[in-house]
Amino acid sequence: MVQEPCPQVSLYADGQAFENRLSLLSGHREVVELIKVVGHSSKTDSMTGADNKLPQNSSKAAVEAFLEKVRSTPVTRSAGARGRLIFAMDATASREPAWDRACHIQGEMFKQTAALGGLDIQLCYYRGFGEFKASPWLSSSDELLERMTRVSCQGGYTQIEKVLRQAIQQTKQKKVQALVFVGDCMEEDVDQLCQLAGELGMLGVPAFLFHEGTEPVAQRAFKQIARLSRGAYCSFDATSAGQLRDLLRAVAVYAAGGRSALQDFSKDRSKLVRKLTQQLGKD
Repeated sequence: MVQEPCPQVSLYADGQAFENRLSLLSGHREVVELIKVVGHSSKTDSMTGADNKLPQNSSKAAVEAFLEKVRSTPVTRSAGARGRLIFAMDATASREPAWDRACHIQGEMFKQTAALGGLDIQLCYYRGFGEFKASPWLSSSDELLERMTRVSCQGGYTQIEKVLRQAIQQTKQKKVQALVFVGDCMEEDVDQLCQLAGELGMLGVPAFLFHEGTEPVAQRAFKQIARLSRGAYCSFDATSAGQLRDLLRAVAVYAAGGRSALQDFSKDRSKLVRKLTQQLGKD
């Protein structure tokens, strides 16, 4: 079954207005209230084709205050503790080749982090009619591979919101160092996704979004989710298992050893990995 193309999502015609509005979204009541004042009228204007730039004096201070709060949120892990990484994938029909590639290379994440104290991974995926699954926390490549090889991809819409909510829930129970999502499409309310991404940012859980292809609606949404969670976005070649392997290894190193370990890892790596590291280092 071939997955239907992503439906068009209503976005601001003005790119900067889109950037500004999504930057406001977070789990904080005061920021949400500000959106009600300055955001709704701009969204209405955009739908009628009017000039839709947000009032600069109304939004700039709130955006900067939110980003400063995110920047000041520490990313911590107890000494000697294993890193925890949520590995989420779109398992709808169009994703079957990518799923097979991920099965072959997932072991690299465990291998690369052994010297850093190890890594526990929770596999999450969605497919079909509203189906979302999350595995127990797994500590070996064999366990993860056994879980992944049971899964068959099925047609359906994206459920990225469930992925973000799972990451929030898990880190409230026990700290999660990073979320990885691999997908090619976005068919959901982008405002809701960005609000959840803001919550992840406040909880110190960066989201790394690896975009197979260049679908523009997904690209814009994925970049905003990465920015609000203090993570990173990278698109990769669907035919290159090597690119996806390098990206997954890089995030595994980050989850197990932190930013300094990632910087050391990226020194002699591909341009794609260095780009990922540079994004994570930005405020």
